[in-house]
Amino acid sequence: MKINQVEQLVGITKGNIRFYEKEGLLTPGRNTENGYRDYSDADVVWLKKIKLLRMLDVPIEEILRLKSGSLTLEDAMGRHIIQLERKQSNLAAAQGVCVQIRDSHSQLDGLDADGVLASMERQEQEGTKFMNVGKQDKLTRYVSPVGAAVVILVMMAAFLALIVWGFTTAPEEAPPIGIIVSIAAVPVVVIIGVLAALYQRIKQIKGGEEDAAAQY
Repeated sequence: MKINQVEQLVGITKGNIRFYEKEGLLTPGRNTENGYRDYSDADVVWLKKIKLLRMLDVPIEEILRLKSGSLTLEDAMGRHIIQLERKQSNLAAAQGVCVQIRDSHSQLDGLDADGVLASMERQEQEGTKFMNVGKQDKLTRYVSPVGAAVVILVMMAAFLALIVWGFTTAPEEAPPIGIIVSIAAVPVVVIIGVLAALYQRIKQIKGGEEDAAAQY
């Protein structure tokens, strides 16, 4: 069956189906006539199991180990229960801090951030994990590659414009056309390379697994 049919049967997006294939979780057959992916009933059953495990937040790496047989389902669930208990404890700690702030009846201007942070740091030393403020969402991850690309593109465009200007202001002193083309080709090649790298980077960012909560 085709990927559109699988998407309907399993209830996950084509993007995630391809992502699982890329990660080695799924290896569909190929139609010998047209080379298209040809998903079997067994692939559908396996995708449903992947969907179940991902909805439980079991990591991809763990599912790969389950698939290879190097980890039993019982052991995987036991390990995951421990992880969920830790998350539950961390959420309870965060909830406790929120209750503490609420019950202090403070306004934002009067919030004792130093005191609350010191309390949270003590809890972290005891094993609690609060939200990592350095964590970037997908949109933020676009900023660095796009920003760097824009800077390089502007520099190369300015360099190319300077070359053209220099050769056109004194055409009688200009070198042969072959040399002009060769020099001008340098920033053009750099611009093309930057655009290609930026495209691949954006494609890589987009190629990750889509948010399970939004899909299921």
